[in-house]
Amino acid sequence: MEAEALKALVVEALDELKAVNVVTLDVRGMTDVMDYLVIASGTSNRHVKSLADHVCLEAKKAGERPLGLEGENVGEWVLADFGDVVVHVMLPATRDFYDLERLWVDTRPVD
Repeated sequence: MEAEALKALVVEALDELKAVNVVTLDVRGMTDVMDYLVIASGTSNRHVKSLADHVCLEAKKAGERPLGLEGENVGEWVLADFGDVVVHVMLPATRDFYDLERLWVDTRPVD
């Protein structure tokens, strides 16, 4: 699946379960490791885990599996690496603390 389609699938899956403050960053000009970075918040540990699980389930239905999945046991911050698209789902306090958007400040948010 192409990066654009995978990004759209991820964002739709997050929207379906009411993810909070979903931001998609186009990082193609900054790194060769990935094309898009998707960052979202959940309202509780359970919500964070559910969001990440739903993204992985929807991707699996489309024939995509994460290359790596970290943090799903705790639910404070779950990272799902799909290669061209990397997804971070976090609690708001964790997201504020690490401020990933600031690290990629030179990128363009994607609608």
